[in-house]
Amino acid sequence: MTIQLTPQDTIERGLALAAAEGADGCVVLVSETSSTNLRWANNTLTTNGAMRGSSVTVIATVGSGEGTAAGVIGRSSVTEDSLREIVSAAIATARSAGPAEDARPLVDGTVGADWDLEPEETTVGVYEKFAPSLGESLKQADLERRRLYGFANHEVVTLYVGSSTGLRLRQALPRGYVSSTGKNADLSHSAWVGTATRDFTDVDALALDTELTRRLGWASRTVSVDAGRHPTVLPPAAVADLMTYLYWQLDGRDAFDGQTVFSKSGGGTRIGDTLSQQPVSMHSDPALAGLEAFAFAVARSSGGSSSVFDNGLTLQATDWIRGGKLEHLMTSRHTAELIGVPEATPDIANYVVSVDGGAGSTDDLVAGLDNGLLVTCLWYIRMVDPQTLLLTGLTRDGVYLVEGGEVAGAVNNFRFNESPVDLLARFTGAGATVPSYSREWGDYFSRTATPPLLVPDFNMSSVSQAN
Repeated sequence: MTIQLTPQDTIERGLALAAAEGADGCVVLVSETSSTNLRWANNTLTTNGAMRGSSVTVIATVGSGEGTAAGVIGRSSVTEDSLREIVSAAIATARSAGPAEDARPLVDGTVGADWDLEPEETTVGVYEKFAPSLGESLKQADLERRRLYGFANHEVVTLYVGSSTGLRLRQALPRGYVSSTGKNADLSHSAWVGTATRDFTDVDALALDTELTRRLGWASRTVSVDAGRHPTVLPPAAVADLMTYLYWQLDGRDAFDGQTVFSKSGGGTRIGDTLSQQPVSMHSDPALAGLEAFAFAVARSSGGSSSVFDNGLTLQATDWIRGGKLEHLMTSRHTAELIGVPEATPDIANYVVSVDGGAGSTDDLVAGLDNGLLVTCLWYIRMVDPQTLLLTGLTRDGVYLVEGGEVAGAVNNFRFNESPVDLLARFTGAGATVPSYSREWGDYFSRTATPPLLVPDFNMSSVSQAN
């Protein structure tokens, strides 16, 4: 008979099996995910559903000191029967591997206060407030001959980590988001809005639809604009599209190896260098209110500046950029020693970009612009040159002409070529930092807060035919 284990049982039995088979150390991670979603199209709710998922990762180590090797095996939906196979495979992988460059003693720790709790779950009940307002917005759109399409998702991930050193940690994290697109009657114009949330109590579908309606109204006039460098207002969502890519490039090992914009000419990293004369900062903290992230390091593989030996390492609030100066890069314990910084600063699953003195909203930046563009979201963003962090991508679902401080019509789409590091040095106006939802990355990295920015010369490299 197949026995379904609790997360705690899986970890305890996995660790015991590893010890019995001669592993010198072991870490077991169990992730339990509960999610629910809503979809709508052509002003009609089309589907809704709820899902459960589970995964187990076993990290076995053999040897000691500089000769330690690690083997990592991960599976979904693990039972008692398959757990033994996974542990054996992880140990066999470690024994056949060479010494791990990033080998360090496994993280010591105690048993967390909530270790014995069951995984948390979400249900369709999370939409109790949101669903009625969504229904009203769908009806209103139908009456006004607009079309709404969208997706709402909510999930809770409960993560358990246990190791042969006695570490026992558990944390449950909720996360939700809404992505909604509106189109006019003949489908010739579209607009997009999105928002992130922890529990949907703060999401008003009618308010989102009001913004979509406003943006579709701007498209009643259309204007052709040539490619070139244009004064451009980027709302928080579009800023998050770019800054999330910057955040992911803050890898200390890649910078030390000369591979990124954060590499110093001649060797080493640019930690301590001024990236911008603007008083701009990028900060992460697992305890940020509304943007809470896992409070300990989680690594299912080693690479760059992550290390399986660091699982369970306590994460601290970290200034990546402060006052325009690069303060830290993401490092494991191994990478920190390699690049010569005093302590490890692993990645944290959130960030806040802020500008000292930044105040007001996107509308306020538009009101101060005589002639330029408002770009509401970016997509299909790809790297062109890692040495400068030059990115290329397309505008989508809402590029507007600004004249005399007012939106005067919709314009064609563009391909852009820009470096977010450059933008931090060139922007001339910034609003207040607010929670943001990236159109490009928000489905899996939504814990962000950014300001709207005014860039005096955003590079629209060519006109795009994308609709």
